[in-house]
Amino acid sequence: MRKLSFFILISLFLNLEIIAMENRPYHHLPDGTFRNPEGSPERDPNAKWSYKIFNEERKKVKIEIPKDHVVPRIKVLEDLKKNENNDYIAWIGHATFLIKLGNTTIITDPVFSKNTGPLIFGPKRYIPPAINLDEIPTVNLFLLTHNHYDHQDMSTIRNFPYKKSKVILPLKLGKYFRNYKDVNELDWYQEIQVNEDIKVTLLPAVHWSRRGLFDINKTLWGNFLIEYKGKKILFACDTGYGNIYKKLGNKYGPIDLTFINIGAYNFYPMMPVKDKSVYHTNPEEALQISKDLKSKKIIGMHWGTVVLSLEPIMEPRARFKAGAEKYGFSKDDAIIFKIGEVRKLDKIIN
Repeated sequence: MRKLSFFILISLFLNLEIIAMENRPYHHLPDGTFRNPEGSPERDPNAKWSYKIFNEERKKVKIEIPKDHVVPRIKVLEDLKKNENNDYIAWIGHATFLIKLGNTTIITDPVFSKNTGPLIFGPKRYIPPAINLDEIPTVNLFLLTHNHYDHQDMSTIRNFPYKKSKVILPLKLGKYFRNYKDVNELDWYQEIQVNEDIKVTLLPAVHWSRRGLFDINKTLWGNFLIEYKGKKILFACDTGYGNIYKKLGNKYGPIDLTFINIGAYNFYPMMPVKDKSVYHTNPEEALQISKDLKSKKIIGMHWGTVVLSLEPIMEPRARFKAGAEKYGFSKDDAIIFKIGEVRKLDKIIN
């Protein structure tokens, strides 16, 4: 009798596990980690990463900053004050933006540290943030796309002056926001109605996550779709190109404005192909994703702030602008901000 009961329990457990596997979304793995959307490209097995080679090659990258790349800090503060009653977008640097929509000010992937790595390690910024952390206007909504050091900056999170702001982030990242009042984890395709005017949905991206030696893909990553008064703004996580974007374009497009990474794509000779990364689009791939999403306008980001890869530091913006028409955009629709630039939203999207 005991043996029969034992076998019944084992059978029940196995059946429950099979049901769970059938109901588990593709990007959820049985061990609790995550993976990219089905059909996404995978890292080349011939890739041979070497920090030694990377650091040697990175020293060869020339840091020559054009005068038109950065707005003086005093003017940034003046422009933010001048536009406090307007909807606007301001580039603080890298993937950090202030996006003001009505009475809600959003900050994305805020990084205000000098290094994009643990403690004092990791690549150093060659352009500081446009303003200091204690100078940012009141923030109501904090969006974090994933946990890499150039996006999730623990010093900024600890010292962030607006911990009562609503935080929205992918699954399993909430543990980093214990002193915040309103923390919301989302899976892909889940949404939150922030207020009467704003809804935020987490969408898939082609990327990965890691902060230490033993946590690869243990937290999720994703793009944010922000819907505001009939307009759609997509803020991309770091992403590589994948077929998922045609599906997203068919389901959610057209997108009025897409923010997307256009830098950190060249890791040759560690990677076998120059100017090609599975997890970071080059400028042409960024334009292709924007076309797949049926985007009307695009802002190129994730460049011009810190050396994370080996392409010339100003190459992304040149290629982004030069390639726009090939992908069906005018050069004016492929938008490049200066670090610290503030633009009214109605001057970007109508």
